[in-house]
Amino acid sequence: METPVEKNPHGVDARKVYDTEHATMVHITLQPGESLKKHITPVDVAFYVLEGTGVVEIGDERQECRPDTLIESPARVPHRWINEGDRPFRVLVVKVPRPTETTRLL
Repeated sequence: METPVEKNPHGVDARKVYDTEHATMVHITLQPGESLKKHITPVDVAFYVLEGTGVVEIGDERQECRPDTLIESPARVPHRWINEGDRPFRVLVVKVPRPTETTRLL
């Protein structure tokens, strides 16, 4: 069964693939030129790059990431993903523990 695209303030393809009282996982696909808006999550986040090349910004740091890269983003630190390439970019987002507050856009 295909996971539906979640409506989100970033306007990108985001599909919740796991959601329990303990953790949440979201599969995000960014098409060329798409990006997430800079935002702050209330919990720690782990990102696992599945496909393509993307740029992650966490705080004042910026890094290009390729498949099989794991990136950690601490709670309450501004971050976003950007697809500056010419192919789709896919990343798995894991939030632990499951957030009880909403993400705040900057």
